[in-house]
Amino acid sequence: MSATMRLAIIGDGKMGRAIAALAAERGDTVTALVGLAENRGGAGITRERLGDPEVAVEFTEPDAAVANALACLRVGVPVVVGTTGWYDSLERVTRAAAEARGALFWSPNFSLGIAVLTAAIEAAARAVRALEGFDAQLIETHHAAKKDRPSGTAAALAGRMEAMLGRPVPVTSVRTGHVPGTHEIVFDGMFEQVRLVHEARDRRVFAAGALSAAAWLRGRAGVFTMRDVVQAVGAGATTEETDR
Repeated sequence: MSATMRLAIIGDGKMGRAIAALAAERGDTVTALVGLAENRGGAGITRERLGDPEVAVEFTEPDAAVANALACLRVGVPVVVGTTGWYDSLERVTRAAAEARGALFWSPNFSLGIAVLTAAIEAAARAVRALEGFDAQLIETHHAAKKDRPSGTAAALAGRMEAMLGRPVPVTSVRTGHVPGTHEIVFDGMFEQVRLVHEARDRRVFAAGALSAAAWLRGRAGVFTMRDVVQAVGAGATTEETDR
C-alpha cells in the first residue's frame, strides 16, 4: 500500500478546505471537492464524480451526512464521516455498511488527544465512583457556528462518564467566537476539585486525524472508530517493545 492516497472530500466548508490543504502538503491526491450545493441528498455522489478515489472523507452538516455516507457505501467507496449530530441514524448506516460489505469510519472527534482524554476520564471516573461527595460535570466550548449542542465529542465523553459512574452527568454547551473545541471534565468535591481538559488549538488537528483515519481505512471492510486506530497503534507499540 502506498504512503500517499487518492481521496475525495465531501464538503467544501472550513473543515473540507483544511483537509484538502493538508492532504496536498502530504502529497495526497484530492480527486474531488464536492460542495453542498451540487450534492443535495447525496445525489452528486458517484464513483466517477468523486474521481475514483481510494477513500472519501465527509465533513458537511448533520442533515446531509447520512445521505452522503449511504451514497458512498452504495457506490463502493470507503468513507470517513467526520460530521457529528447524526448518530440517531448510526444503526441504519452501520447496517448499510454491512449489507454492502463496505467500509465506514465514524468518530465524534478525530483528535488523538481526545482518545487520551477518554482513557484518563475512565480511570478518574472509576476512582471517583468509590468516593463520596464528588459531583461530575462536563463543559464544552465551540465556535458560534457549530450547530449540534452538545457536541458529538461531549456526548460521547459524557456517555463514558455515565457508564463508569452509574449516574447522569450534566453537560454545559458554550457557543462563542472561533473556538475550535475545548472539553473540560470536572470532578468537584467539598474542599477540592479535579479537572481534565483538552483544548484544540487549531482545526488542523481534526484534519490530520481524518487523513490518518482515511489512510488506515484503505483495504479494510467493516465499521470503525478512532478507538480502533488507537488500539491498533498501542498493540503495535507493545509488539515493538516485546521484540526488543
